[in-house]
Amino acid sequence: MTNKANEFASASRSAIQTPEMVAAVAFATNSAAAKRNIAFEVNGTEHGEALRQQAAEARRRALRKLPELLEQAEARMQANGIEVLWAKDGEEASQHVLNIARQHNIKHIAKSKSMVSEEIGLNAVLETAGFDVLETDLGEYIIQLAGETPSHIVAPVIHKSKAEIRDLFMERLGMAYTDDAAEMTRFARRHLREGFLKADMGISGGNFIIAETGTLCLVTNEGNGRMVTSLPPVHVALVGIEKVIETLDDYATLIQLLARSATGQVMSVYANLINGPRRTAEDGGPERVVVILVDNGRSKIYNSTYAEALACIRCGSCLNACPVYEAIGGHAYGWVYSGPIGAVITPLLTGLENATPLPHASSLCGKCKVVCPVDIDLPRMLLDLRHDLVAAGHAPLLWRMGLRGWAMVSRSPLLFGLVGWAAKWGSKVLPKHRTIPVGPLGGWSKSRDLPEFAPETFHQLWAKREKGNDHEQP
Repeated sequence: MTNKANEFASASRSAIQTPEMVAAVAFATNSAAAKRNIAFEVNGTEHGEALRQQAAEARRRALRKLPELLEQAEARMQANGIEVLWAKDGEEASQHVLNIARQHNIKHIAKSKSMVSEEIGLNAVLETAGFDVLETDLGEYIIQLAGETPSHIVAPVIHKSKAEIRDLFMERLGMAYTDDAAEMTRFARRHLREGFLKADMGISGGNFIIAETGTLCLVTNEGNGRMVTSLPPVHVALVGIEKVIETLDDYATLIQLLARSATGQVMSVYANLINGPRRTAEDGGPERVVVILVDNGRSKIYNSTYAEALACIRCGSCLNACPVYEAIGGHAYGWVYSGPIGAVITPLLTGLENATPLPHASSLCGKCKVVCPVDIDLPRMLLDLRHDLVAAGHAPLLWRMGLRGWAMVSRSPLLFGLVGWAAKWGSKVLPKHRTIPVGPLGGWSKSRDLPEFAPETFHQLWAKREKGNDHEQP
């Protein structure tokens, strides 16, 4: 997928001027956040918080042991009959998939939801090579029909209204007019079933890989993941190297947190544990299972101060809590990952110079850390990335000059006093609505009034107080 993160400012302005999209995103994120809060209160708030701490410990333990757990996972999966391939980047991962498809003379491919496949642009590669690719997650299917990209980690079509989806189905699939969401879903289901039945390869992602047992774990609500991984004779899973966890007990904890945080459920509808291809005595299942472990920049993150970001379980709760995401949606972020986690990992995966606005796409309110099921300190990393931007010379010239000017003024009591005096009198001559149409404060004051400066500074008030106290002494 093409990275357009550096177009964040213009994309955000365009998004804000699309009221239908803003309303759809706000409704969906607020609903998801409310359901998440209710789900965490099941069996008491203390139970939910205890699960959260267990999950955080499980992910950090896995990251501390990542090299050895990857080796263990590879050995156990191979013992289970799963082939394991490694890919240093998206190009190598895509080539692995192409090679497998050509080996089996594949024509039709059914895909379950996979953020890694979005990350490496797999669909475009396969379609260019002549393969028929069908997204089977309902949201991803809608996005595919619309020729768009997902705008949310969990709910890819969160930016579209029911009416927009209805019109899309009528135009692209010939659906008769209906406003009933259930009927639209049934209509899409009939089309998707045809794709499941004719697919000769299934491609999925992976929520976790359990090193202890060599098990690939998939979590879905629609059942498409189970169809994609059991009906076609060949199953290929694309999994980031950070998704390995240590034990089955860790999985039991994490799956509860994933469901609560992503969709507000105590448990997801479908949880698939894949331990290999079809056994001789079994009637169903693929004849070949291949897991491709994808690096694509993750090792670089692992060896940096941002390794904690790899603990993410892709639940999307930080997006649902973020006021910036709620206001602009996901497409404005310009790449696969959006919201607070996207503002952190997009610069890390694609290069800081290719996503310079994203670390600033946050009010630093801290809600993302509060709701994160594995307690990732996203605000701290956003601040660190801002520091890295300045250190690497990627901050805008005006920004750098402003910081240098502020440093000079704040070190000089005389200059500080003069600036305060100028600001106080300058605020009195602002327009009626207290806006500055141009300059560094222009964007800020377009949507809010600049406050009037106090008639006296704190130091002046304190001096008066001290002077008054002196007069009161006998």
